[in-house]
Amino acid sequence: MFNWEKLGKIFDPRDHRYCGWMKEFAQSPSVVVFEEYVRVFFCTRPSPTNDGNYLSFLSFIDLDRNDLRRVIKICSSPPLALGDYGTFDEFGTNPISVIQCENEIWVYYAGWTRCESVPFNGAIGLAVSKDNGVNFTRIGRGPVLSYSPDEPFLIGSPRVRKLQGKWYLWYVAGKEWIKGKERPEPIYKIRMATSEDGINWIKQGEDLIPDKLGSNECQACPDVIEKGGRYHMFYSYRYSHDYKGGKNGYRIGYATSSDLEKWTRRDELAGMNLSKEGWDSEMVNYPHVFVVDDTTYMLYQGNEMGRSGIGLARLNNSEDWNEQLSG
Repeated sequence: MFNWEKLGKIFDPRDHRYCGWMKEFAQSPSVVVFEEYVRVFFCTRPSPTNDGNYLSFLSFIDLDRNDLRRVIKICSSPPLALGDYGTFDEFGTNPISVIQCENEIWVYYAGWTRCESVPFNGAIGLAVSKDNGVNFTRIGRGPVLSYSPDEPFLIGSPRVRKLQGKWYLWYVAGKEWIKGKERPEPIYKIRMATSEDGINWIKQGEDLIPDKLGSNECQACPDVIEKGGRYHMFYSYRYSHDYKGGKNGYRIGYATSSDLEKWTRRDELAGMNLSKEGWDSEMVNYPHVFVVDDTTYMLYQGNEMGRSGIGLARLNNSEDWNEQLSG
């Protein structure tokens, strides 16, 4: 089992009430490592409108590279404005994934569109920053990955990596909408697309992770890292209903692969469980794994789908990737 040592919550917008656009939620953390600091991008929200709808904005904080528990800067304005009237990202950018591409930072994000019969739909867009992520510009007004005849519902939850010179994008594709107690709920599974340039993507067209909680299990935010000659995926999974509390809420799972095509689900090895009390006692989800100075860390969000903030964990048995996970 992975031995993750929880280092505590590092950021909660509710503790910094100086700007209305970042009132609560810190979701989908993703980092770029610089020489003196680690920039953590995430999604945040202002208060809901009178009809209960939310907007979601891209934001970031900087962590001291020598002490990742210490926040040294908080973003003062959204690095990426919401989309124009009628565009696929008019109402939000969430979740997100960032990657350094030479002297630029690219952010892949799920844009929100509000709908009539179901609450929302989504597609994945791309924006580029030339100033280390302070400001982003879209490459166009439309998405780079959207629904299609074989993936007819929402597309989102992107995580991007470049491995052996090739771009890989893990995302979720909606399978169907089912009736919920208060509103329709989407069912979505993890899939993968590949690219030579990070812009034009080829979908692989298959669900990667077998269900554990039945066919209506929801899977999200798959983050992949290469270690010990294998590929390791940490992701979120939950029940389709009553998931905003502790019982059916998100947990962090794990799968391993030798070729990025076939994955073996081994959630018992993930090692990231609920705390007995506090901000992550009901939910742990949307993991992002990264390395700083040969140490492996995980950022993740906690209770209420990230309303309670972002936490940090350190992997204490990273030298054992080969030994423990060869199966």
